[in-house]
Amino acid sequence: MAFIDKVRKPVQFSLFLLWKLPSAWLSGVRVTQIQPDSCTTVVPFRWLSQNPFRSTYFACLAMAAEMSSGLLAIAQVEDVAPVRVSMLVTGMQASFMKKAKEKTWFTCRDGAAIQAAIAHTVATGEPVTITVQSNGESKDGTLIASFAITWSFKRAGENQK
Repeated sequence: MAFIDKVRKPVQFSLFLLWKLPSAWLSGVRVTQIQPDSCTTVVPFRWLSQNPFRSTYFACLAMAAEMSSGLLAIAQVEDVAPVRVSMLVTGMQASFMKKAKEKTWFTCRDGAAIQAAIAHTVATGEPVTITVQSNGESKDGTLIASFAITWSFKRAGENQK
């Protein structure tokens, strides 16, 4: 998949982030692994991503969680869908278990469900919403935060791709 290949090239993807998601680029959110069915991102604990409580700011954690699912959706929309499909986050729920005092890795393993939702939208023309999970863990595997991200997909038109 062309988009996944782009994500796997650090310089090319860094330029993509700088252009399309500058706050994620500035706060240090990066991709560590991407496959069609899963994606892992990482957010560091550093000056640009911290809060006053000496941990990673929740918005930076949310960016990394959203990116781990959003890249899976973009890959399907860009490389697989035969028509233009629009995508939008329509909801998010989060639970925070521990303070993020170091790098936090977020993994979304719902690529197959995202693919099925987009395929349904393409085939039927009906909008589809899907809620996917992204869990953030520390280096030792401790669960830091869990996000449920709701994506909406709808067909944008046959001749627009």
